[in-house]
Amino acid sequence: MSPEITLAAVVSDVRERVSQTALSLLVGRLGLSDFERDTLLLCAAVEIDGRVSSLCEAGYPTFRTALENLPEAHWSALLPEAPLRRWRLVEVSAGPVLTASQLRIDETVLHFLMGVESLDERVRPLVEEIEAPEALPESYRAPLGEIARYWANGDRPLVRLEGGPARSREALAAAGCASVGLRLYGIRAGRIPANWSERETLARIWERFAAINSVALLIDSEGAGPVEREAAAWLAQQLQTAVLVSGGGLNATGRRTVRVAVHRPDAREQRAMWDRVLGDRAASLNGDMDRVAAQFPLDLASMRAAGARAVERAGDGDLLPMLWEECRAESRPALDGLAQRIDARAKWKDIVLPGPSMDLLRAIASHVRRQGQVLERWGFAAQSARGLGSTALFCGPSGVGKTMAAEVLANELGLDLYRIDLSQVVSKYIGETEKTLRSIFDAAEDTGALLLFDEADALFGKRTEVRDSHDRFANIEVSYLLQRIEAFRGRGLTLLTTNMRSALDGAFMRRIRYIVNFPFPDVALRRRIWETTFPEEMPRQGLNADKLARLNLPGGNIRNIALNAAFLAAEDGSPVTMSHLLVAARRECGKLEKPLTDAEVGGWV
Repeated sequence: MSPEITLAAVVSDVRERVSQTALSLLVGRLGLSDFERDTLLLCAAVEIDGRVSSLCEAGYPTFRTALENLPEAHWSALLPEAPLRRWRLVEVSAGPVLTASQLRIDETVLHFLMGVESLDERVRPLVEEIEAPEALPESYRAPLGEIARYWANGDRPLVRLEGGPARSREALAAAGCASVGLRLYGIRAGRIPANWSERETLARIWERFAAINSVALLIDSEGAGPVEREAAAWLAQQLQTAVLVSGGGLNATGRRTVRVAVHRPDAREQRAMWDRVLGDRAASLNGDMDRVAAQFPLDLASMRAAGARAVERAGDGDLLPMLWEECRAESRPALDGLAQRIDARAKWKDIVLPGPSMDLLRAIASHVRRQGQVLERWGFAAQSARGLGSTALFCGPSGVGKTMAAEVLANELGLDLYRIDLSQVVSKYIGETEKTLRSIFDAAEDTGALLLFDEADALFGKRTEVRDSHDRFANIEVSYLLQRIEAFRGRGLTLLTTNMRSALDGAFMRRIRYIVNFPFPDVALRRRIWETTFPEEMPRQGLNADKLARLNLPGGNIRNIALNAAFLAAEDGSPVTMSHLLVAARRECGKLEKPLTDAEVGGWV
């Protein structure tokens, strides 16, 4: 090697070999001085020019090497808050002397200088890119324009997206970013590191990546707990490049924040999106397409996925059943992690109730089926945003068929049924019950499913006189439920069941559209229950429905007896007889601590 070759000359040569666009972005957007630029290039030169190691006194670049060999050197470049260390462009190895410690260029910065974009491996598992949609509903044009207006210049405020489904907020955010030349990534609040050092590293690395690659970050705080929301707010406050936040309970103090409302597309817009997705196939569905649009509030990406699968499965056949099923499947993830999905198999023939109660159940099914027509096309939704949800209360003692009726409705309507586990909802911690309920209702508005609050009096009980803090917060929970049910705009149905109607807060009655009574069955109803309980395939001999109907038990216990008798008969290798039913009845009544009388079982055997 010629002795006249200097480090400054090698750095100058490397400066010509790297991507000029990338180098210009690094210098301009991260504020590097000429000396800091050349120090960075010195570290890059180790990777791309073999002469550097022999020219460095220590065999590798150090701050001392840079200060002694590069022009326009200044000590302030070594400071932690200066660009080289603030943006983690170079890594300083641990050592007793700062100026003698080895410098190494960050790997992603090196790739960037060589013209290849790369996301740091410390950040890659935490974020995901959100693609801009091909089209958006017409009602999103206004909020899209708001985002573009706020971000039209370099002084971009924090944009907080409020309302609407989470995926719709993502789509709107991605479209807004694309309109000002930005790509969008997203991070969930739960993925933000709890460790302070890791969180600080995330902020600095992301800020560097965003600045030089023209990207924005969507921080999703939907369903996040207090600790996660605090971490998300801190991150939003630290980042100076474009950031959006989605979901509630996130306030980044110290940053100018603007709010953009995202409204759920109405059935008309949903129908227009379906027409775009299905093309000519949509016309063949006629009025059925309107019901699909009204029932399932899907975003465009979900529509495309559901539509493509349905068309593939249907072939040249009837598209509607396949489309309906695929829309149900596409809606499920929103609720699957929050409630228990029930495999609803019961049909109208399986439930036995007095005529007025059956009429009300059929009216509820008709209400859900026609809500798109009445609320959207006939204009009721335009009059008020409150009181549009479908809510029904099933009242009656245990075992009379309340849960079965919920299954019948779900089966009749072709919708999923989710049971809300109150043990997972009610929390002793202040505010946690409301947070869980908010997540459930928000998810339900995105699905079109049926929500079943079994034993609802435990959650919807009467408000009491406030004697201590427990009473006050219990009343707050009930009040929140009252407000949430009235504001609920789900396309499905909210079902409440209770054994004690009198225990419910009276204010719920106005907000409940249907109240169905499930009385204890009389002899005639019990006879019908016995007749419908046994499957056709079950062998039987000598069963007398009139005698069985004298047993004074509700349908749930009758079904237990029938099932247990079937097991007894199977063990005996014989058909089900009255003797098997008598044994099963005695066991069931013993479990209930109910004495059997001759009037009930006399003459069974």
